[in-house]
Amino acid sequence: MNKFSSRAISVVVAGVVLNLVLGVIYAWSVLAKALSLTADKGGQWLWTPSQASLPYAIALAVFALSMTVAGKLQDKYGPRPIAAIGGVLVGAGMFIASFATPGGSHLPILLGFGVLTGIGIGFGYSAATPPAVKWFGLARKGLVSGIVVAGFGLASIYISPLTTWLLGHDGGVQLAFRVLGIAFIVVAVGAAMFLVDPPEGYVAPEKAAKAGAKPAVAVVDRDWKYLLKTPRFYVIWLSYACSLFAGLMIIGHMAKIVVAKVPTFEQAFLLVAVLAIGNASGRVTAGFLLDKIGAVATMLIAFLGQAAALMLLSITTSISPLIVLAICIGAFYGALLAIFPAMTTGFFGTKNFGINYGMVFTAYGVGGFFGAMTAGKIVEAYGSYNYAFYIAAGLCVLAAVLAPFAGRTLVHKDAA
Repeated sequence: MNKFSSRAISVVVAGVVLNLVLGVIYAWSVLAKALSLTADKGGQWLWTPSQASLPYAIALAVFALSMTVAGKLQDKYGPRPIAAIGGVLVGAGMFIASFATPGGSHLPILLGFGVLTGIGIGFGYSAATPPAVKWFGLARKGLVSGIVVAGFGLASIYISPLTTWLLGHDGGVQLAFRVLGIAFIVVAVGAAMFLVDPPEGYVAPEKAAKAGAKPAVAVVDRDWKYLLKTPRFYVIWLSYACSLFAGLMIIGHMAKIVVAKVPTFEQAFLLVAVLAIGNASGRVTAGFLLDKIGAVATMLIAFLGQAAALMLLSITTSISPLIVLAICIGAFYGALLAIFPAMTTGFFGTKNFGINYGMVFTAYGVGGFFGAMTAGKIVEAYGSYNYAFYIAAGLCVLAAVLAPFAGRTLVHKDAA
């Protein structure tokens, strides 16, 4: 059995812990529910559904855009300082958002959570996975990526009930932003201190080759300029954006979807935590499958599974099937966050992984922004999320059509 140093293991653990903080964005639906609560139900903020969707949509877009800058800085300066900056920005943004008041300007939340926290998530996320993949090698890229990003998906398990508890105290939304902001700075910066790249010349222990197995194809390290010149990048980007639309739309509205589907169920925040369990398990499972059955088969499972779950969600009106569908939707969405970073390293190498995945990850911002805002606008216009589910399912089917072109085996003409 291959042995890895305690340093390699600590890097993976630190990446998971950092992502447990950065995943605060996935608990937004709990805050959005409080912001958009109507006056007859005791609401004070009285935001419309689209207004409550906007900070989340901005944060997703800024998160994705900042990944390109943060990725390049991570490649140049290493993961530790970039992750630390990210942790400070995440917490500072939450703290600034706490100065918003009911009936007052939305700017503290839009700029604090939407912009600063969004940038911080991008910086932290860009620095969590690359060092782990470098320590464990490309042969384990799928599984290692899945484990590290699982922390991001798991975040809602503790953030959702914690936020709900804070919302029940004096100060409500403001208290939740303030407490989470301060705590996140401490935890994220602490985790960042353990993130470090392996020393120059380090070679990860190789997997034992199976009898009769084909030799691994050499992967040439490519930079972002090469990405923009190859059709593969654009196919990968489009399939990523289409498939992310659905998952990020559901995550941003989960608590409100529960209220719309089952008005008598009062613990909507629990479905956010349930979705998070699926989200995290999907990342690890997809990472394993990616290494075993390849990118195309894993993508088809995620894309078509998500489409089917969304269609079932449109006809669901009771809590038990809603719980099952929340787990499935979370798992199929989470799979994407393991598949695409692993594909990026598998096709374009690890040396420039930060900036390369940052370019691919801009799809996250596009899919997330339009997913969140589309759902908000549709529920305002029709009083139901169903049309949003149909649109998202259609985009997942389109992603499945693109999958064979995005994930086919790559052989560089100049590979060894």
